[in-house]
Amino acid sequence: MSVNSIEQQIIKLTQEGLPIVANPYQAVALRLGISQERLFEHLNAMKNKGLIRRIGAVPNHYAIGYVFNLMTVWDIKDSDIDQVGERVGQLDFVSHCYQRPRHMPDWPYNFFAMVHGKSEQEAFDKMRHIEKIVAGSCQQFTALKSSRILKKTGLRI
Repeated sequence: MSVNSIEQQIIKLTQEGLPIVANPYQAVALRLGISQERLFEHLNAMKNKGLIRRIGAVPNHYAIGYVFNLMTVWDIKDSDIDQVGERVGQLDFVSHCYQRPRHMPDWPYNFFAMVHGKSEQEAFDKMRHIEKIVAGSCQQFTALKSSRILKKTGLRI
């Protein structure tokens, strides 16, 4: 999959977030020298090509009080992983949801879901909610607690 020059410019202008102005898409379009409608056409094409998945707000969860992070890891039956992923990925408290390869015998987990809480108890309660959803598909699970932030940005080009 290739990225053309306008797509690359759009990515560079928006990867740090949209400008905080009354009409952020118009501001990006002006910087690109195109109309807002043309920008939307490019964004839709980029989504259709799989270059972007969505555009949405990404709040700093630490700044709004969600200071406890828990990466839940699950050993899900391979035949159920797509269905489980759809259901867990739709939960509003799951910020990241991934299928990963197992590394036997030490790491049997093939499904990861990140949750955040204002307390350790809240995060573990969210994990228990996921546990109910995956019941019957899950053979074992555990949770990894974050101890410190090493990087807090997405991919930059």
